[in-house]
Amino acid sequence: MSVIQSATPILQFGTSRFLQAHADLFLSETLAQGQALGPVTVVQSSGDAGRRGRLLALALPAGFVVRVQGLENGQPVSFETRVTSIRRALTTAEDWPEVCRIAAQEAEIILSNTSDAGFAAQPADHAPDFDQAMSYPAKLTQLLRTRWQAGGRPLQVMPTELIARNGDTLRNRVLDVAKPLDPGFADWVVAEVCFVSPLVDRIVSAPLEPAGVVAEPYALWAIEACPGLVLPCHHPAVQVAADLDRIEMLKLHILNLGHTWLVADWQARGGSETYVRELMANPAIRARLEALYTTEVLPGFAVHGIAEAPAYVAATLDRFANPYLDRRLADIAQNHAEKIRRRIGAFLTWSGVKAPQLRALAQAVPDANPDPSD
Repeated sequence: MSVIQSATPILQFGTSRFLQAHADLFLSETLAQGQALGPVTVVQSSGDAGRRGRLLALALPAGFVVRVQGLENGQPVSFETRVTSIRRALTTAEDWPEVCRIAAQEAEIILSNTSDAGFAAQPADHAPDFDQAMSYPAKLTQLLRTRWQAGGRPLQVMPTELIARNGDTLRNRVLDVAKPLDPGFADWVVAEVCFVSPLVDRIVSAPLEPAGVVAEPYALWAIEACPGLVLPCHHPAVQVAADLDRIEMLKLHILNLGHTWLVADWQARGGSETYVRELMANPAIRARLEALYTTEVLPGFAVHGIAEAPAYVAATLDRFANPYLDRRLADIAQNHAEKIRRRIGAFLTWSGVKAPQLRALAQAVPDANPDPSD
């Protein structure tokens, strides 16, 4: 990695439990070995005063705890680590001038994991100057304009929101706001700001107070290769891929599909269980899920020559069975019909396999079955 040239070259928007156990943890683990771009300034963009205590606790010199608990290769894992990668904690509601200074002078990467509400377009987004009521993409646009006005050094933007092609989506949102402000500014965004599309994965459960979280052992930060890509750190969980499609298919059609099948089975039985781990502790339910993967899901991955699918299934079963993770079935069941379309109906179309159980589920949802007559 290159020598750190600024106090905090990573400017992070979001204080989520996910980022605490993901990017912030990876950066903390690699900083001491000189394998990270540098430490972080974290920014709360919501302005929520009720979260001020957590925000300040993230930047304490002693750091915060991430407790990793779960299964790896069927064996229990449990340990704690302390995250010390965050140097400063700011809020857009109170510290906007300092956030602008860091964005203009220090930042090499802007990282984000904002809420759905924070990402959604707002009426204030097209105001000529900063407004706290703006969405995160509009606030980012204002920061990029500050950098452009300060000389316009190139910059990399790395969203981790769970949005398909998140980098492309964020770029389009920024340009939609930037063009009316100044066409020259919009041209600079196109030429000098690299919007990377990562795919991230780690399940977190209980928060720790005042900051910190419990997380599973599995972690992934897959980053799509692009010209001039700057890695935030070199870490075993960080992968650079020429194409994220294979990784996305594994996550969507094994992990996510398995969650949706478990919920469908739970609902059909009128089950009294609360958590995924309770289903996996039932030998009969686990056996049915394993059989589904073997007979209906893995053949679809074989059609596409994705040889790592069996290992991904094994890791997924460990993740589902994690005895420390409170993954609520009711939460997974939200937007169930849409999830069947995206996770099961799309799998049937993509794979072309018969998969009678999955097809029966898809047939129960309009437009989810690719060929109802088959």
